[in-house]
Amino acid sequence: MNAVVATLFAADEPIDPSRSTHWLFPVRAELLFGSIASILVFAVLFKFGWPLFQKALTDRTERIQSAMDESETKLAEAQTEAAEIRSAAGDIDAERQRLFTEADAEAESILRDGRVRLDEEIAELRAAAESDIALIGSRASGEIRSEISMLSRRAVDRALTGQALDDATQQELIESFISKVGAS
Repeated sequence: MNAVVATLFAADEPIDPSRSTHWLFPVRAELLFGSIASILVFAVLFKFGWPLFQKALTDRTERIQSAMDESETKLAEAQTEAAEIRSAAGDIDAERQRLFTEADAEAESILRDGRVRLDEEIAELRAAAESDIALIGSRASGEIRSEISMLSRRAVDRALTGQALDDATQQELIESFISKVGAS
């Protein structure tokens, strides 16, 4: 190796360290040691860094894939839940219509029962009013008869002021008067 290094540094002309022999390439020693150092660095990076880099990329890919799988699962769950909500909304409309129908039927039944009950109460009130009218009529008729008999007795007494009537004659006069008044 010393021979290789010596040949690299041996030159026919004196070496100017500030100047290279070619405009593109560095001095031979820099090229040799720089290349070796670069190869060593790349080899160490390839041996130790590449597996870590591959592992990091694999882990990142797995994280992204798991996030995508999770989002697909959540999307499927959301779509299922949305379908359930839509079907429940349809069920709500059907249930609302059923409840409205039941309420309408119940309201009609209540109205019908109320009308029947009112008709019965009106018939009962009419019958009670008619019986009250008949009772009041008979009572008024009785009161009128007694009033008429009292007035006729007074009139007869005044007309006959000196004559005495027996009870039978007085009763006959009263009955004839009442029958005449009742007929008119």
